[in-house]
Amino acid sequence: MQSIIQKFNEQFKKGAVVDVQSGDTVKVHQKIREGNKERVQIFQGLVIRTDRKGSHSSRITVRRIASGVGVEKSFMLHNPLVLKVEVTKRSKVRRNYLSYMRERTGKSARLTSVDFDRHAVNEVRDLAAEAEAAKLAEETAKAAEAEAEAKEKAEADKIEARKAELDARK
Repeated sequence: MQSIIQKFNEQFKKGAVVDVQSGDTVKVHQKIREGNKERVQIFQGLVIRTDRKGSHSSRITVRRIASGVGVEKSFMLHNPLVLKVEVTKRSKVRRNYLSYMRERTGKSARLTSVDFDRHAVNEVRDLAAEAEAAKLAEETAKAAEAEAEAKEKAEADKIEARKAELDARK
């Protein structure tokens, strides 16, 4: 029997999330709101930490060098503002937390690349969400069809009324 907290947490999980590991180079697409405008900002860097992978509060910490300064950002993977996480490179590492990368720059900061199927890793399908979207599209199509039918009937009634009015005038 699941506790109330577990049920609540499961409710807010995304259906499917990309499997991200420490040592991956990723592009994180994040929705940014500025006033009443929204835009998508891409943050690309090295994943130096992964936390609580199975949980709804799973998080990755991404580090990059911007204008000669190291910048780290943490992203909650199940956050609705994180639109997409795309793995661009996978490296061989033996730790979960790559804190030693903070002191390294240049050639010493390079990690050994590992071959991987980039398309298979980044192709995440949420079957439940796809089924829900298909059902919603079907309902919308039925509603539009019914609306068009009602509009057509109203026009036919209008034409009949017009004919009856013209016949009455004669």
